[in-house]
Amino acid sequence: MSKKTLAEYVQCPFHLAMSILEGKWKFAILYVLSSQGTLRFKELERAIPDISTRMLTKELKFLEQKGVVTRKAYATVPPKVEYSLTEIGQSTAPIIASISNWGESYLKAVKL
Repeated sequence: MSKKTLAEYVQCPFHLAMSILEGKWKFAILYVLSSQGTLRFKELERAIPDISTRMLTKELKFLEQKGVVTRKAYATVPPKVEYSLTEIGQSTAPIIASISNWGESYLKAVKL
């Protein structure tokens, strides 16, 4: 197997997807938003155990920059911000379902 050049690496759809979705928390965020719909920041934070406020903020900003998540701020006191999946974010639902199914199969196989 030959080594890929930097240009080929960047253009590879798999590596592009992984560069957007990699990390410990991104799939957790996508899973919660996919299953529960639009959520406020604190609702999202409560739905993901062990994530820090700082990390959730960082990951949401990244996903928003990449067009996967949308942020809607309301001009109210106190401020109200809601997060939801964009159309491209919603297209991750089958991926999340497949990972979830694999997790169930894994639990049965190793009898945890």
